[in-house]
Amino acid sequence: MALIEGFRVQNYRALKDITIGKLWNQQNTPALTPLVAVIGKNGVGKSTLFDSFGFLSDCLAVGVEEACDLKQRGGFDRLVSSGESGPIHFDIYYRESPGDRPITYELSIGRDRSGRPFVSEERLRQRRKGQKWGRPLSFLLLKSGEGQAWAGEESFEGEESSQVPVELTDRRKLGVATLGTLKAHPRIAKFRKFLESWYLSYFTPDAARSLPMAGPQKHLNMHGDNLGNVVQFMEREHKGRFQSILNQIASKIPGVKKIDTKKTDDGRLLLRFNDRGFQDPFFAQQMSDGTLKMFAYMLLLEDPDPAPFICIEEPENGLYHKLLETLAAEFRAHATGRRNAPQIFVTTHQPYFVDALRPEETWVLEKGSDGFSTIRQASADSTVQSMVKEGLQLGSLWYSDYLDARPA
Repeated sequence: MALIEGFRVQNYRALKDITIGKLWNQQNTPALTPLVAVIGKNGVGKSTLFDSFGFLSDCLAVGVEEACDLKQRGGFDRLVSSGESGPIHFDIYYRESPGDRPITYELSIGRDRSGRPFVSEERLRQRRKGQKWGRPLSFLLLKSGEGQAWAGEESFEGEESSQVPVELTDRRKLGVATLGTLKAHPRIAKFRKFLESWYLSYFTPDAARSLPMAGPQKHLNMHGDNLGNVVQFMEREHKGRFQSILNQIASKIPGVKKIDTKKTDDGRLLLRFNDRGFQDPFFAQQMSDGTLKMFAYMLLLEDPDPAPFICIEEPENGLYHKLLETLAAEFRAHATGRRNAPQIFVTTHQPYFVDALRPEETWVLEKGSDGFSTIRQASADSTVQSMVKEGLQLGSLWYSDYLDARPA
């Protein structure tokens, strides 16, 4: 399963320039872990960091101009950092699998003469086989929609025989969106598939209470309004382990004994929860926000074919605080416990959740004196590392302000 080892964002709202993990030109920095948690107080930029992943996903799906306007972003002028003219820039440093050479994707979005956003530069680069040091070479390089791509699995810039000229008809669309559909460019296709497979959770309990038409669906959607459909799919396609999965989920939700579905006469699907204290089941429409949310997360984690990158903003909302350590432990177990495990990225400001985290998994986001966000890894603080080794929990240290930045 693909793993993001580093991510950089520049000039995106309060994120004027932050990097988490390692990049191709910052090799002495530890790579991101399978479970990544960004913690911070209200207003430090956690939602902006979460949205930066959503923005990239939207750029692939609909183009950069539409992505600037989606989800109440307000357009390019509201996205670019205050006092900056751009471009908005992203770097993704990732591996397709642990043994593969890392790939860097670079994207810059600027304004054209009419003030509309467009892709000013887009690049994919990788080192050659056996090359451990030095600058990785491009196999896609576009500027303002024009440039070159290098076909095949092992061709790079400088090799004229495999160089393919590229001229896009729309500079507001990503080059990987078009070239990633072509058989001649398998590396670009892999990155495109990776990016379009990201799962960003915008789960709302009210959406989960809707009554969808019956019909199996393979994956949970971002709002969670197809919970019953996913259960139906798992029941049909994974009969051998279906009840075991539901039993595991039910055992982690307080008071729930059994979960199943019921199809109504008009073709809709009802999700039923059997409470230990009641003879008759409750339907999803009657369950608490926290129960539905916990069920959705557990179902997401038990997906036999999970998304490679799962991003969840503040999973603690609506959950009983004693469930949070359990949830964090479940996230880690599913991020590390199997071969095709997803990478899980969460933002949180709940100390009970942070108590279950490790310093190397935890990144502290803060606001600098200039109003822009700064970020650092908790494990970089030797005092914090020592206190955790002595048995103190990370959330308690954060609650006691030990994770706040200290004067140099």
